[in-house]
Amino acid sequence: MIKFLLKGILGDKNRSLLPIIIISIGVMLTIFLSGYMRGAMGDMIEQNARFQTGHVKVMSRVYAENESQMPNDLALLGVSEIQSQLEEDFPDVEWVDRIRFGGLLDVPDANGETKGQGPSAGMALELFSKNTGEVQRLNMEQSIVRGEIPSKKGEALIGEDFATKLDISIGDRITFMGTTMNGSMTFADFVVSGTIRFGSAALDRGILIIDISDARYMLDMEDAAGEIIGFLGEGLYVDEKATEIAQEFNEKYAGINDEFAPLMLRLRDQNNLDSYLEYVDGFASMFVTIFVLVMSIVLWNTGLLGGLRRYQEFGIRLALGEEKGHIYRSLIYEAILIGIIGSIVGTTLGLLGTWYMQVVGIDITGMMQNSTMLMPNVLRSKFTPELLYIGFIPGLVAMVLGNMLSGIGIYKRETATLFKELEV
Repeated sequence: MIKFLLKGILGDKNRSLLPIIIISIGVMLTIFLSGYMRGAMGDMIEQNARFQTGHVKVMSRVYAENESQMPNDLALLGVSEIQSQLEEDFPDVEWVDRIRFGGLLDVPDANGETKGQGPSAGMALELFSKNTGEVQRLNMEQSIVRGEIPSKKGEALIGEDFATKLDISIGDRITFMGTTMNGSMTFADFVVSGTIRFGSAALDRGILIIDISDARYMLDMEDAAGEIIGFLGEGLYVDEKATEIAQEFNEKYAGINDEFAPLMLRLRDQNNLDSYLEYVDGFASMFVTIFVLVMSIVLWNTGLLGGLRRYQEFGIRLALGEEKGHIYRSLIYEAILIGIIGSIVGTTLGLLGTWYMQVVGIDITGMMQNSTMLMPNVLRSKFTPELLYIGFIPGLVAMVLGNMLSGIGIYKRETATLFKELEV
């Protein structure tokens, strides 16, 4: 039966070519846009996790309320004890201390006079400890433009764009001016060991990276940190796992009435990422649903036109004694075969487009010049295993639904009038 129907589909291109083209285009767009959405949105989430939110983050309660201001006067104290407890309770999570700070960067000339100044957003990491994996996690070695990563105290990395703006060269001495944890003024000199470009305008504009030991000395934050960031062992954000960890941790401190008590937040609890993640999931489902409905309507009309063209064929089959149900089922079987062929063609084309966008991407650097949103300058698609089958959902459902609707007319044919219709 299937072999017979397949020969009819391949032999009569007038009844199969248009539906296959429609399904191929619809499936191709479904695959391509799904891959693009997952790639672009996934890169944005991953970049937020690596640079700001982690998969989970521990802060003081009052720090969390004012996090955007980087209030180091509200930072966690006794972080070594807190981190030891975290490592004991959650051994599958990698924990690192970080301090974020802001201030003014002064660049002196050969005579010690100021030749340039600019606001700087600083980030203190555990650069000298290989066990933390911070250098690899932030992809710093590949992001270095000039020079090298700091290897000793008193060295710093700055953004390449920032260095170009202030005319800073490797080996130049720069001065950071800011406030300590206790509110007093602080001045610290650093030697520029290298420049870096992460590919995000929000980061590259005024980034200053130093080791956390230098930051603690400069900001009077001995055994203190603004944030303790955790990364799940799988390397990917799993909301169920993060939720379980955050709930277990927060329950321990639920009875403590202290605004400086530790609080753990998930990735989606920060930077408005909760609504963002829900939007991505909802959009992907809505996207597939819309394509199914639109293609079903188009294929319904195509089926009606095909039904008119095959009106005499159906009449002859009914006159020869073939049951209406059998004809209707054969139409459905044809629809399934056409849907499979179109879905295979569309999936192949969609995967090729996804691969191209994954390699090349879309450069949006010009649109991100003044952006404060942490997202990559190049948007790329991402291949995932579900792209291999997700296109078959709209491809098969739309074709079968369209033929089911258009084939209802078979049951309206009256056997008594068939010979009169055939004589005509």
